[in-house]
Amino acid sequence: MPVPLSLNDLNALPEDEFMQRFGGVLEHSPRYAQAVCAGRPYRSAEEVAAAFTGAASQDSPQAQLDLIRAHPDLAGKAALAGEVTAESASEQASAGLDRLSPEEYAEFHRLNAAYHQKFDMPYVVCVREHTKASIMSGAADRLDNTPEQERQQAIHEIGRIARLRVLDLIGPDLNDLAGGTP
Repeated sequence: MPVPLSLNDLNALPEDEFMQRFGGVLEHSPRYAQAVCAGRPYRSAEEVAAAFTGAASQDSPQAQLDLIRAHPDLAGKAALAGEVTAESASEQASAGLDRLSPEEYAEFHRLNAAYHQKFDMPYVVCVREHTKASIMSGAADRLDNTPEQERQQAIHEIGRIARLRVLDLIGPDLNDLAGGTP
């Protein structure tokens, strides 16, 4: 992971360097980082995170589905084969999804298949805020959603993922810690 940036440095980055650092905040969707880059300057890390969330939330339903579909299945074949982004691999490991028993793996496979069959997209959740048990129960519960409810829920979760990824990339700022602006 790169050394966290200060807000001053983030606001002064040339676009290509901004894209290098923040292009992966939303899974395989660098166009959102371009929109966030264009919105500079930012006064806090939370404002940067909100810009990513806003860009995804305000996009068209089809673009949102494309963003959701860019995410890997949790504990899926791509994760097991090491074919996910470094961010996704680290996040899945944080919830223990890289250390499942054969029974747990089979249950994740069943839930992923049911999810794809009903919604034609992967189950997306901010795994850093969950345990493997809460992830599994959440998937089972969310299978009761309508496709529209699930698209909205997945975008909400993507916003939570983006927030944590942004906070990882921006160093603590005295202004953020004080809760104010200069």
